[in-house]
Amino acid sequence: MLDSKTIIAPAKLNIFLKVLNKRIDGYHSLRTGITFIDLFDKIEIKKSDETKIKYKGFFKPKNNKYNDCIILKTLKFLDLDKNLYFDITVTKNIPVQGGLGSASTNAAGLIKGLHDMNYIHLKEPSAYVSIGSDIPSFLFAKNCIITGIGEKISPATFPKLYFLLIKPNFNNSTKEMYEKLDIKNNHENSDDIGNDFEKIVLKENLYFNEIFSYLKAFDNTLFTRMTGTGSCFYAAFEKKVEALKANEIFKNKYSKLWTHVCENNIDY
Repeated sequence: MLDSKTIIAPAKLNIFLKVLNKRIDGYHSLRTGITFIDLFDKIEIKKSDETKIKYKGFFKPKNNKYNDCIILKTLKFLDLDKNLYFDITVTKNIPVQGGLGSASTNAAGLIKGLHDMNYIHLKEPSAYVSIGSDIPSFLFAKNCIITGIGEKISPATFPKLYFLLIKPNFNNSTKEMYEKLDIKNNHENSDDIGNDFEKIVLKENLYFNEIFSYLKAFDNTLFTRMTGTGSCFYAAFEKKVEALKANEIFKNKYSKLWTHVCENNIDY
């Protein structure tokens, strides 16, 4: 067994996201296309005599603690919270509550790291959906179409794109976004275009509407989309120079907002 392991955990973007219905068990059936980008958290795992979890980075939590810690939740799911102990440091470069899979990629990274250290055997990605619906896709970690409640994965092909990623000055609660979603007309809506949650924020938040429309109007923008349940959104470009130019223009007008130019279809 290895004593330590460092894992790079990427963010994801939803190319489209459709919520088809609410199931009897309370979960939602969805269909979404996911691609992974070169924006990463870093997870450092070390064997220890007690379990300690530390956060670093721009998006670390206040007081260095999450009330609902995905790392502790994952250790408990793996039945490693009692007899084995780890010193785990997570460097948070991915915005939280942004629709980028910040917590889920940390859980998947921890699972991969513990497997590489020979403390666990990897199961099929779908086996981990009860920890979080995005976790199977992060364990798959390639372009994919996700259906069911997140457990059904099909390989997909998305073109090489460059993205200007924006974090507005507010967060979205996934639970609250699902509560606001009107899905009575969505059960037959399986077109692979748009994001059902985007409509809620565009309707309720005038500021989001303003900055979303501003980005959408840029020259060479292929499409603009919110990712996940938000609040992050992005504009897609065919060329990196176009995304960099858009970022420069955007920052001149909205200098206080976090932005990041990134790309998909990368090796990590």
